[in-house]
Amino acid sequence: MSFKTLKKKTFSFMKKNPLALLSLLLIITFVIAQNKKSRDSLKTNKEIVIKTISDTVKKDSIQNKIKTAFYKDKVQISYYADKFHGRKTASGAPFDMHKLTAAHKKLPFGTLLRVTNPKNNKSVIVEVNDRGPYIKGRELDLSRMAFSKIANINSGHIEANLEIVTK
Repeated sequence: MSFKTLKKKTFSFMKKNPLALLSLLLIITFVIAQNKKSRDSLKTNKEIVIKTISDTVKKDSIQNKIKTAFYKDKVQISYYADKFHGRKTASGAPFDMHKLTAAHKKLPFGTLLRVTNPKNNKSVIVEVNDRGPYIKGRELDLSRMAFSKIANINSGHIEANLEIVTK
């Protein structure tokens, strides 16, 4: 059957059955709307990725210009997240696993630390706002976000170098 014949039969069927024509129009409208949503969503996701990348570049260039003082090398650090998210920290602020914060046993609240993973040379600057960790041999607990910036979350804990950020 040729395309012309198929086209004639389809249109003659649609003329005889207005409900079929309406259904076809609704399906076409739905498909077009879904495609528009997908394109808009894709555009939004691209914008988010671009913004995140530019923010990261800005933060990295800022981190490299910060003055620091040696604190400790080769210390064990870990992270804490889900179970404590939203709970009050020792400083009184609510714990947010999506912020760049840390728990330390003795450093004053508000202390800024640069934590560097010597295996990949990635670093992150965190603010001490809680007490801990309470596991023997661990020096620092990072928020999930801070830990993910320097190491794979699945590793659980790593060895890192600590520097105190000075002004």
